Amino acid sequence: MWNETDSADTVQQAAEHVSRLPDLLEEQLPSLMQFGMKVIFALVVFFIGRFLIQWVRRIVRGSLERSRADRGVAQFVDSLLKFVLYILLLFSIATNFGLDTATVAAAVASCGVALGLALQGSLANFAGGVLILVLKPFEVGDYIVEDTNKNEGTVKEIQIFYTKLSTVDNKTIVIPNGILTNNSLTNFTANEERQLDLKVDIAYEADLRLAKKLLQELVKNDPSVIQSMEHNVFVNELGSSSVVLGVRAWVKSEEYWPTRWRMLENIKLTLDENHIAIPYQQITVHQAHMESEK
Repeated sequence: MWNETDSADTVQQAAEHVSRLPDLLEEQLPSLMQFGMKVIFALVVFFIGRFLIQWVRRIVRGSLERSRADRGVAQFVDSLLKFVLYILLLFSIATNFGLDTATVAAAVASCGVALGLALQGSLANFAGGVLILVLKPFEVGDYIVEDTNKNEGTVKEIQIFYTKLSTVDNKTIVIPNGILTNNSLTNFTANEERQLDLKVDIAYEADLRLAKKLLQELVKNDPSVIQSMEHNVFVNELGSSSVVLGVRAWVKSEEYWPTRWRMLENIKLTLDENHIAIPYQQITVHQAHMESEK
């Protein structure tokens, strides 16, 4: 049973702990102040270090621009420099807290091995970024298609681990560098010209010679078609329900999409004006009437 004696002992013990609190604070105060000063110093070092990192990056970027280095190389070097400098900054802050340099180095090495095993994909992406800069399968500004997943767009940035593409509808696609180096891709900007390849279906009843003549005139009169290069209109296939005509011409790479869209629209309007039908799939349903016998 709880009695008054136990209650008095508890109160006395609590009073003793409270009375010893000032002594404990006085004993630990130098250590707390020292730790607080280290924290403040670490924050000061971090902000100063971040300012210096930005300053160094600006100098390096300016040097690369003056030397007319490739934009992809400049972006990659800037990302790598930022990563390394921040690692060094954190390393210096850690040593400020009294940690031995060798101990910190060993810890960093151990963490590096562990992270290397856990982030094998990221290391592959880093190696892929290096290969992209060395082998140059594409550069910033090129229009590429990643053949496996059919991602396509204009290359905007080549970073340490990934490459950014901008699509024709202004979307941003982020592709790991490892995918770009391990899979096939098509670079449409490697050459200044790109072939325009269109397929047009017309009905079997339509005037084939007239259709070819109209398409040839459209190709000849289009301002973006390079007339000095080969262009042709031909029968590509005799399909199950239509005659498939092929249209091939050459345009500037940067004018490919506007020319393609304009040509398709003009083909449709021209064929309609000349009463040349473009067939489409139809489904005929036969309804059977059955008489029920009584």
